[in-house]
Amino acid sequence: MCIDDHALFLSSPSPAPRSEGAAGFRRLQLGGTTITALCDGHFALSVLDVLRGGETPMQALLERARLGDVVSSHVNAFLIEDGAHRVLVDAGAGDLQDATLGGMSAQLAAAGLHPEQIDTVLLTHLHPDHIGGLTRHGMAVFPRAVVHVPRAEAAFWLDEAGRDAVDASVRATFDHARQVLAPYMAEGRYRVFDPGASWGALTAEPLAGHTCGHTGYRLHTGEGDVVFCGDLFHVASVQLADPGVTVCYDSEPAQARRTRAAFLAQACRRGDLVAAAHAPFPGWGRLDVSGDGYAWRPLA
Repeated sequence: MCIDDHALFLSSPSPAPRSEGAAGFRRLQLGGTTITALCDGHFALSVLDVLRGGETPMQALLERARLGDVVSSHVNAFLIEDGAHRVLVDAGAGDLQDATLGGMSAQLAAAGLHPEQIDTVLLTHLHPDHIGGLTRHGMAVFPRAVVHVPRAEAAFWLDEAGRDAVDASVRATFDHARQVLAPYMAEGRYRVFDPGASWGALTAEPLAGHTCGHTGYRLHTGEGDVVFCGDLFHVASVQLADPGVTVCYDSEPAQARRTRAAFLAQACRRGDLVAAAHAPFPGWGRLDVSGDGYAWRPLA
């Protein structure tokens, strides 16, 4: 079960998005579009082992955020329904990681939906906590869906050449990506795309740094834009307060810093609703300027 552990809320532009749901899934209504956050679970993240750099001493950032050395990191996937299509952004960890993960399919069922109803899967990147839920026992979980992967992301992780260039914690991604994508490739339901690709009201935006092909998806609605930003941050209260903080999982830390700084400034300026893979469930909120950084304001 995932718990929304924030108590700060930012009011939304009128008309306000309507949110409802249960502990492991949450629906948000934006005009004619429904977004459902699906909680895949959580895992224990050792902050001092995972977070890197930044301009503020890490201990000071943790104290300011009232966090200990280990935090519970949520993993969120998002389903978008517009009446004609059902698009899943990321698929959770499946059985590739901690036993506390892999709940996305169960939450989809709890929300009254079935895997065969999903027609499109958009992946932000190929780390296991975003792709593992695509298969079970080597079989495709979504029997009708076409899986879309950023071209640069596929080129990197489906080739062994970069294995020694990434942190040991993510090297298994080279094996996992091939295994998980294999049934979709075999059935002709696998596509690669370039930045700027679109699927109706959704547009792909490059957010490179966490991985070379890390990609966000901007959903245009009559009530403002929603941006699904993947792993732009892992510990929101730390990496928003100091956007220079990276994680050991980042393939290109310097690029990850630049990408995060630009994204946060733009999202704050535009008032975008942000849906993040590792923000506390349900993972959506807006950004405020706070001191030299930003603050996460969960949507009520």
